[in-house]
Amino acid sequence: MEVKNHTGESQFLLLGLSDNPELQPLIFGLFLSMYAATVLGNVLIILATISASHLHTPMYFFLCNLSFVDICFVSTTVPKMLVNIQAHSKDITYIECLIQMYFLMIFPGMDNLLLTIMAYDRFVAICHPLRYTVVMNPRLCGLLVLISWCFVSWVSLLHLLLLMRLTFSAGTEISHFFCELAQLLKVASSDTFINDITMYVSTAVLGLFPATWILFSYSQIFSSLMKMSSAVSRYKAFSTCSSHLCVVSLFYGSAFGVYLSSGITQASLRTSVASVMYTVVTPMLNPFIYSLRNKDVKKALGRLLGRAVPCWG
Repeated sequence: MEVKNHTGESQFLLLGLSDNPELQPLIFGLFLSMYAATVLGNVLIILATISASHLHTPMYFFLCNLSFVDICFVSTTVPKMLVNIQAHSKDITYIECLIQMYFLMIFPGMDNLLLTIMAYDRFVAICHPLRYTVVMNPRLCGLLVLISWCFVSWVSLLHLLLLMRLTFSAGTEISHFFCELAQLLKVASSDTFINDITMYVSTAVLGLFPATWILFSYSQIFSSLMKMSSAVSRYKAFSTCSSHLCVVSLFYGSAFGVYLSSGITQASLRTSVASVMYTVVTPMLNPFIYSLRNKDVKKALGRLLGRAVPCWG
């Protein structure tokens, strides 16, 4: 029997990572720890960026936005999962599921576009250093971030409106610990042809084009680095890109893992691990990568924590 999709009653069951009751406390503790580390790490990056005047540059402006998006990204999935484990429940209402799916499309999309913008920033800084301050002015930086938010919000809204046309059976089981678009389309009771086409097109636009631009930017960056006569200058220029390269590799590596595993209809360990890497581990590691591999960020964090310690004393 099909239930119309406009109802607000509990309609979906999130199967989670494991059905084993003995593993639930372990999963709860692990994800709570990762969530706390993600929020704390990214909040510290934001505070350090705001408090240190020497970090008021385009690169750290984008990093601050990336940290904010990562906090929102992980907050979309983990709290609901923790509540369900604590309540010994798998329920998620239709409205909650739609809201979760909507934001789960916005925040990864923003991550992708911000990483692309940051690659462009490094491209201008290294390949056109004399024009950097003119090209990457505050107006352009703010405009790039605003356009990115508007674009991913519009694409996510389109998917949401198309999804609201579909019907689902009562008590539909979702083989995941969150409501993902691809999983929802698999369990829909009505035809999903238009939804599938829209998903493939948006994936190409939000995936292939940014990835292509990042590859192009770094091909030009490496070409410019090879032309530098001084090894010290070459190392100094590359060091400004190393953290971004690590984050890009982690983001696209985990996203590629999710893409490969999404073709599997039944839940599997590979699918679960790929999803956890993409939605939880990557946002958690980003602030550590930037703080450990960037001397400016480490100094700013040191000053910030140094001021905080006396306040607690």
